[in-house]
Amino acid sequence: MIRCSWVNEDPLYIDYHDHEWGVPVYDDRLLFEYLILEGAQAGLSWYTILKKRENYRKAFDHFDAERIINYNEQKIEELLENQGIIRNKLKVRSVITNAKAYIQIKEEFGSFSSYIWSFVDGKPIINHFSEPEDVPVTTEISDRLSKDLKKRGFKFVGSTICYAFMQAVGMVNDHINTCICYKTEES
Repeated sequence: MIRCSWVNEDPLYIDYHDHEWGVPVYDDRLLFEYLILEGAQAGLSWYTILKKRENYRKAFDHFDAERIINYNEQKIEELLENQGIIRNKLKVRSVITNAKAYIQIKEEFGSFSSYIWSFVDGKPIINHFSEPEDVPVTTEISDRLSKDLKKRGFKFVGSTICYAFMQAVGMVNDHINTCICYKTEES
């Protein structure tokens, strides 16, 4: 079975590739989780974050933004001592900042999903790449998403992070055309 070349032999990674990456996500909390985890990945590999995802869920109250916005300095210090997550002070603090911005977007647009999916007119972009090196790391859409998220107060949302997020949540499907998960149209 042929998969995208970035997948290693770890069953966790194979399962992520085969059942999550590129599959459209519309659940607000899950979209928020992916955005936070993509930001945590900055400078690291997604595999590193994927192995820590359950720790992140526990540490950050399953990405419940209403709880996260109330984190105090004691909670931040506790997170910075948690070996199950990336203990970068800026990344940890950005989760609180991003939770506040996320709540504001939900209030303005009715849901985070409505806001996020508006960047691709509500439907996935299905790409048709034949080589891994053909897959971009940024696009005009990820540039616009990044700029808008930053304007709204989000941190760790550069265009590369936004494009990785878009791939992860199925806003774009970048499985190469020889991959078992490749689709020729939205399904």
